[in-house]
Amino acid sequence: MPEKDFPNPAKTEYLDSVKKEYDKLIEQLSDPELISDWERFEELSKKKAFLEKIVEKSQELVDIEQLIGENQSIISTEEEAELTSLAQTEADQLKQRRLALQKELDDLIASEKKPKGPKAVVVEVRAGTGGEEAALFAADLFRMYTRFGQNMEWKQKVLDSNRTEIGGIKEIIFELRGNEVWHYLKYEAGVHRIQRIPLTEKSGRIHTSTATVAVLPKPETSEFKIRAEDIKVDFFCSSGPGGQYVNKRESAVRLTHVPTGLVVASQTERNQLSNRENAMAILVYRIQELKRKEEEEKYGGERNSQIGGAKRSEKIRTYNVPQDRITDHRIKKSWYNLEDVMNGGLKHISEELMKSIPEELFGKP
Repeated sequence: MPEKDFPNPAKTEYLDSVKKEYDKLIEQLSDPELISDWERFEELSKKKAFLEKIVEKSQELVDIEQLIGENQSIISTEEEAELTSLAQTEADQLKQRRLALQKELDDLIASEKKPKGPKAVVVEVRAGTGGEEAALFAADLFRMYTRFGQNMEWKQKVLDSNRTEIGGIKEIIFELRGNEVWHYLKYEAGVHRIQRIPLTEKSGRIHTSTATVAVLPKPETSEFKIRAEDIKVDFFCSSGPGGQYVNKRESAVRLTHVPTGLVVASQTERNQLSNRENAMAILVYRIQELKRKEEEEKYGGERNSQIGGAKRSEKIRTYNVPQDRITDHRIKKSWYNLEDVMNGGLKHISEELMKSIPEELFGKP
């Protein structure tokens, strides 16, 4: 990067505005009455910590520029070779530090401009029409999202699952947490359809099966609270694939949310505490989903028709195995190399959807 890249007018203007905002935050945080509004205090403190990094790095860059100037002055005027050599060595080291700082500062500024959104989502994949083949397709979708999450360095946690004896999935609910997880996965909500020849098909006929996917942003604990007195807790023995162990102890947990009548359960873990935590996460997801449906019905009309492409009842994508093709019906575009997509290579499709589908159709996360 050329020496004249910093400072530049655009960056200097931005950094000046950051410094003013930082000074204003310091003033607000010193108000003794702010401590009574804990959520506001926490929000301002996080913002201050972020801006502080930018202010410190930009000030260090200013100091480095000054030191480089001083060394350049020595190099141009000093006649003694040893001093000139020392000044040149220090100037070279400062320039390397300047390059590193510029990158750090640029990355910080870029991170602020990226869409923040929820830090985690809850994804539900459910087998649709097609019997056991639909359950196998649901398992394929779960594997696709798992590998996509690994590629994106997201953390995953299975909250509950209902698997079949031959490796299919009737229903699975899992959480993915990481940078931009909502922005990439919100486009997956809807009906997914696969066309392929099942392994059990002897006549070579192509079968069509479906699976539904629901994706909702997971609210932070401070944003979504359920009163303890509104929940009824029951424990029962786990069942289903998993060997003899699952039937021995009452480790599975069932939660009933009395005000809404919603009932959820979790039996994926081997102890009550972990299953209770998972069941609670599912309950929050279910209540959130219920509230979203109520809002859609309340406001209805134009917004309902607009967000059709994001609803679970809408067919959004077809995976055609014989033709090695995946088609997204919302933007009427197809891609090939289906195996790569099913192995987690979903990023390019998500980014194409980001460009083509307006963000506001998904509402406020």
